[in-house]
Amino acid sequence: MQIPSTAVAEIMGQAGYDWVAVDLEHAGFSIETLPDIFRALELGGTCPFARIAQCHPKDIKQALDAGARGLIIPMIEDRKQLENAINWTYYPPMGVRGVGYSRANLYGKDFSSYTQNESRNIMIAAQIEHVHAVNNLDAILSVDGLDTIMVGPYDLSGSMNLTAQFEHPDFLKVMDTIFQKAKTYGVPMGLHIVQPDPDLLRSKIDEGYQFIAYGIDAVFLYRSAERPILARSS
Repeated sequence: MQIPSTAVAEIMGQAGYDWVAVDLEHAGFSIETLPDIFRALELGGTCPFARIAQCHPKDIKQALDAGARGLIIPMIEDRKQLENAINWTYYPPMGVRGVGYSRANLYGKDFSSYTQNESRNIMIAAQIEHVHAVNNLDAILSVDGLDTIMVGPYDLSGSMNLTAQFEHPDFLKVMDTIFQKAKTYGVPMGLHIVQPDPDLLRSKIDEGYQFIAYGIDAVFLYRSAERPILARSS
């Protein structure tokens, strides 16, 4: 989700998705808008995720305090980065997340319930978006606390000097390497299908992908809103 609107969030939350990720890396969300965006998603029973801007304790803490129940961590390239992200996600003794009243615990009203239950079940998805990460996959995939990985196809292909060339043999080979490694370590494989394509979605599910981000709110909008080209009779 990239459009910073509670109305769009409510529509997306009612669209039948298991989860919707709010893009804090590329979109224009402010920290003040996040609680309302997450509330709107939850109205439809959709789990609110945050794709944070960077792997930094402030970004992680602010997203979680606003009510995110899952985190997508961009540009994970080595084991230490991922271990830090997981450490910053959880309260002591599981991690070092700062403890305080926030929207996530209803400003203290649900403090005990949140700290003892919900905060211990934050889902962590590491984005594999660079060839450096591919070279470090064994170390990344073996980190305790990692729930899933998600390939960022544009950044990954860009790091190979093959931006958006998703059918290039070298890119396909790297994708297969990631998939097979994830399978070996028992880590669910994920992917962002940026341009909605039901056939591609179905094929990826059949292949064994388990954590798929499908489309973007803005892409859904412009693809539906584009003026059809009407054939003129001669």
